[in-house]
Amino acid sequence: MKTDYSRALPEEWTSMSKVFTALGDEHRQRILLLFEPGERLNVGQIAEVSTLARSTVSHHLKTLREAQVLHSEKVGKEVWFWINREFIEETFLNVLEYVRMLR
Repeated sequence: MKTDYSRALPEEWTSMSKVFTALGDEHRQRILLLFEPGERLNVGQIAEVSTLARSTVSHHLKTLREAQVLHSEKVGKEVWFWINREFIEETFLNVLEYVRMLR
């Protein structure tokens, strides 16, 4: 066992806890599963097929965006969201590399 618990996290792990916190909610997982490859969705489209109120969907989208799981862009009055595939891949690859190193 390593004994230096206070050791700083690796730089590539600093944003990881936000990703796992964001993905730990079933509603946010369901929102992610709505996206088709390369698709952009707005809060109205997601709320329309969800069991959640529009304001609740907005809250979940904000959490996903702040965790960098989603990208967003405001076009006119509408905000469009899409999956930040590269960041999610990088996050899970960092975890996978660590787990593989434990062999």
